[in-house]
Amino acid sequence: MPRTVKLRSRTAGARESRALVGVTPRQAGWEYIRFGVRQIAGGERWSGRTGKDEVCLVLLEGQCRVEASGGVSAVIGPREDVFGTYPHAVYLPPGTSFAVIARARTVIADGRAPAAGLFPARVIRPEDCGYEIRGGGNATRQIVDIMPPAFPAERLLICEVFTPAGNWSSYPPHKHDVDNPPAEVDLEEIYYYRFQGSDAYGVQRLYGPDDRGEQALTVRHGDVVIVRDGYHPFVSAHGYDAYYLNVLAGTRRSMAASDDPRYAKFRQQWPAPDTRLPVVAPPYPPTRVPRPAWAGRDGV
Repeated sequence: MPRTVKLRSRTAGARESRALVGVTPRQAGWEYIRFGVRQIAGGERWSGRTGKDEVCLVLLEGQCRVEASGGVSAVIGPREDVFGTYPHAVYLPPGTSFAVIARARTVIADGRAPAAGLFPARVIRPEDCGYEIRGGGNATRQIVDIMPPAFPAERLLICEVFTPAGNWSSYPPHKHDVDNPPAEVDLEEIYYYRFQGSDAYGVQRLYGPDDRGEQALTVRHGDVVIVRDGYHPFVSAHGYDAYYLNVLAGTRRSMAASDDPRYAKFRQQWPAPDTRLPVVAPPYPPTRVPRPAWAGRDGV
């Protein structure tokens, strides 16, 4: 297995603006994904450029205005924290200058991948984001798609996952490190964790076929795990709900993955879903499939 890295976020005072964590392709040992999380103090601004990348800014906490070249100007939020409400996000194409002006203390995730600039900037509202309860029993979790494969982008795939205390997610253990569509595609992946409570934690297992290269990483609030290949299930400790932001990118915009054959049978025989779900209620009736603002007439 190529190296897998866990990074710990920096801390920041309530009135401080700073980068909390950052991952470059060179640091990760891969080709595509660049990722960071930044705090912006209330009343301050952070300016940047997308360069040769497409970018998705995901609001984790606070409220801000995003202004970008091409006429984009939108207020996103408020979001008290990731466990309170659904996400707000903004997609920006390559060659875009942007500024984030914080109306209150704001924490924002910044996911990037190289792109040609085929799609325009878009604001992604909570009502545009998906809702899925996946698995069953103590492997039930909630998936909130922000940029699913149908989203008009070139490489980035982004979702939030909520795992109730004591539950497993990314389960059965799966991998996506071989380009063998439609069964599996090769994707780089970021796990960015947030928890409630200073003592909260979870464990992410990382391993290859026949358990080669096995690691068990304790993850806490603000940690980033870089997953380049192999299987990567997660479990949240008893008493603490977990959140993670997944940012994925590869040569294909697909979420196709292969289960560890030793545990694949569980996908066919899930018990009833955990009644503690959803952790975060969607801003629409759960029985209604959202039709995002970016959806075309063909149902994309």
